[in-house]
Amino acid sequence: MKKNLTTLILIFINVVAYSQQVAKGYVYDDVNRNGKKDRSETGISYVGVSNGRDVVLTDEYGYYSITVNEGNTIFIIKPSGYEIPVDNDFIPQFYYHYNPLGSNKDFEFKGIEPTGKLPSSVDFALYKYDEPDDYSVVVFGDPQPYSIEDLDYFTKKIVRDVEKKENTLFGISLGDIVGDNLDLQPIYKERMRHLQLPWYNVMGNHDMNYDASSDILSDETFKKNFGSANYAFNYGNAHFIILDNILYPDPRDGRGYWGGYRLDQLQFLENNLKNVPKDKLIILSQHIPMKDNSGNSYRLEDRQRVFDMLQEFGNVLIMSAHTHFQEQIEYTEIEGWKRSKPLHEFNAGTTSGDWYSGKLNNDDLPDATMRDGTPQGYAFLNINGTNYNIDYQVAGSGSDHQMNIYAPKTVQHNGRTTSQIVVNFFMGSEGDNVKYRIDEGQWKDMRYIQAVDPNYNLKLIEWDLAEELLPGRRPSNAVNSTHLWFGPLNLELPVGVHTIEVQATDRFGKIHRGVKTYNILK
Repeated sequence: MKKNLTTLILIFINVVAYSQQVAKGYVYDDVNRNGKKDRSETGISYVGVSNGRDVVLTDEYGYYSITVNEGNTIFIIKPSGYEIPVDNDFIPQFYYHYNPLGSNKDFEFKGIEPTGKLPSSVDFALYKYDEPDDYSVVVFGDPQPYSIEDLDYFTKKIVRDVEKKENTLFGISLGDIVGDNLDLQPIYKERMRHLQLPWYNVMGNHDMNYDASSDILSDETFKKNFGSANYAFNYGNAHFIILDNILYPDPRDGRGYWGGYRLDQLQFLENNLKNVPKDKLIILSQHIPMKDNSGNSYRLEDRQRVFDMLQEFGNVLIMSAHTHFQEQIEYTEIEGWKRSKPLHEFNAGTTSGDWYSGKLNNDDLPDATMRDGTPQGYAFLNINGTNYNIDYQVAGSGSDHQMNIYAPKTVQHNGRTTSQIVVNFFMGSEGDNVKYRIDEGQWKDMRYIQAVDPNYNLKLIEWDLAEELLPGRRPSNAVNSTHLWFGPLNLELPVGVHTIEVQATDRFGKIHRGVKTYNILK
């Protein structure tokens, strides 16, 4: 009995000892880049340091002090004008895990190893450099490989396709780094080394520890491999925020997941934004889009609270992925966004496309066109001061491939047809100006429509009518595209081949062009 009592007392003492501590240390300019604060190296003042809920600022000497609980990750919020050290996989090293006993050993996938006693000083190195205000960021939606074969597709078709611009500073993957098999995360990191860019990662619903009994434990493997699921950093005049917006298990019924946030995440966002100047460009990156107005897939009170916190900032962009199609979403007063300028969310097309489906090409790589007709690809977020624009890059194509045009190959001269010219403008949205002309004739406006892309339907029909098995895997069934326009053909032109020209102006004022021909026969 005495032995059992002693054991319980020792366990209690250990729990109390580890339950709450005070982390102290310095954020400093690591001039010689040796990862240690030398006496000659100065601290950096007014740098945010967080425990995932609270945010404190370093003093004039770069010193901070913050309470931490077991399982917290301490991280700094990179200030503009400084680089963060990266590891061999180019993962920014801005964090320290405080998990003295380690993650749950019963989980299928390993989490954080025991970190032991909190060090007497938890210091963070930064490198001072002349950081530009004009730069680009590579944006990946859902790499989501379920196997090494999928990772090979991702590496060959996406990673090796990226041509960095001269001013490309870093990249962001918007969640679903892998497809449930979390042992693939380290291999993903190895493949990403090719890009030689600091890379920030968002947690997706397929990156979770499904063994977790509470949401706060669902990111243990993600944290082991990428550092933190909630954090922030600055580049130039932009402030970037990364949030895990997946609640797992779903608090409504304990099954599946729900879009939203824990209280500590919302507190972190609020505490962080208190230190951000109101004229900064705010870029919030998360996995699940906030579009749902029913509350079935997104907790609306959470969305409203985020909107209310962002309301004070004049320049805000939200980036998400998850859907495996591409969409420009706008929030207005109807959804609870109270500024006169709508809030823009870029729901990015995915690097896995339609989950690596479709016919294999001559290089044995899948077509992977998404269900809305957007080809597999990635994006460049271009930032100039507090302004931004976005370019979509179709994998394996030139930068001018911004639309696909559907039109019949042949029509009857002076005949009748119900067929239309249909344009899928990948970065488009309702309100964009899309017009066309035939044979350098008069420009005419095209009409916006939400419908299935006929070019995508052709891919499905090819699979369904093939008499032999096609290489690859049948694509998913189509969904309505939010970036389609249509216009009528002219059948009264002379017999012969005629050229359709399309000109589309995107939300950023950029003009994009496409060409298609059709033949008039008697």
